[in-house]
Amino acid sequence: MRIVITIFIVFVSYNFSFGQDLVYRPKNPAFGGDTFNYQWLQGSAEAQNDFADQGQDRDERSDLERFTEGLNNQLLSQISRTLFNEQFGDEGLTEGTFSFGSLFVEIFPSSEGLVINILDTNTGDQSQVIIPN
Repeated sequence: MRIVITIFIVFVSYNFSFGQDLVYRPKNPAFGGDTFNYQWLQGSAEAQNDFADQGQDRDERSDLERFTEGLNNQLLSQISRTLFNEQFGDEGLTEGTFSFGSLFVEIFPSSEGLVINILDTNTGDQSQVIIPN
């Protein structure tokens, strides 16, 4: 009886030892997968996309709005140049503290170069510019 059971176990284990080959088939067509999966993958990726297109706002402005913004930038630049020349003269930046409306500007030399601290007294925002020697 033991021989029959042993033969049965060997026969059954021999039949189960032959398995099927495992084959990897990618789903993404970019990596060799089926090309019919492309639309499904594209739709799935777009459904999961949480990012909004940032470039749309700039393209929606009209030519008149872009022209107005450019003109405003040029006017503000000209005003700041005029204020700079009135405050500092032709020799340029000098040491000291200066006030432009709500802006407080402090200029002093340091080991790194000429340091310009700018403080907006209304909001408390600060900025620092260092001009190297």
